[in-house]
Amino acid sequence: MMNDLGIIETILRNRHQFFGEIRDGIGLQEKMRAMLVSAVVFLMLFGAVMGSTHSLWQALSSAVKLPILFLATLVVCSPTLYFFNVLFGSSQSLTQNFALILTAITVTAVLLLSFAPIVLFFLLTTSQYQFFKLLNVAIFAITGGVGVVFLSQGMRIVSFSGREGERARGNVMRFWVIVYAFVGSQMAWTLRPFIGAPSMKFELFRQLGGNFYANIFASVGEILGFFVVQ
Repeated sequence: MMNDLGIIETILRNRHQFFGEIRDGIGLQEKMRAMLVSAVVFLMLFGAVMGSTHSLWQALSSAVKLPILFLATLVVCSPTLYFFNVLFGSSQSLTQNFALILTAITVTAVLLLSFAPIVLFFLLTTSQYQFFKLLNVAIFAITGGVGVVFLSQGMRIVSFSGREGERARGNVMRFWVIVYAFVGSQMAWTLRPFIGAPSMKFELFRQLGGNFYANIFASVGEILGFFVVQ
């Protein structure tokens, strides 16, 4: 496990060398295994912190569902990025593409865990469920954005086929980030709850209905005093 966690320091401190090794195909299987283990552990820990605002069962449920959320979104979205990049001249393999996205998820997971003390602080000092939910949404947006920056840097280094198609690949990357965000938010809505409303009993999954964005808008409205979310 210590060797798996060591890859985190490599990514954060010397990411250009790390991406260069992915480009050259050095130890791809070992890197992906280490990132997968690290990301799953960190996401489970943060998921447990999120769910602890409700109950022990919610904490355990969120600890399991949060890694599933990220990995399922990875599986759904990675082929799109790979094939569009190949179409516009990228020389990276599907394994390299998968490793790059897994790098972004690992960075996101590390940063999420770094926010855990802040989440715990607000968990202990506020009882407003909607604020706590929006706090976590903001944290996911920030950490996910940093993960995308790492992914963009990695794509530029690994796609070493010259400047031909570079602009098109950049546009593909921006389009893919939007698709990834929509798929991820819908996946999160399908797997909810992760926090659990204090007025409701524990549920492993909620009945489908509504959407993520309408719910966030309603939460903002409740905080501002416009209306109450049921």
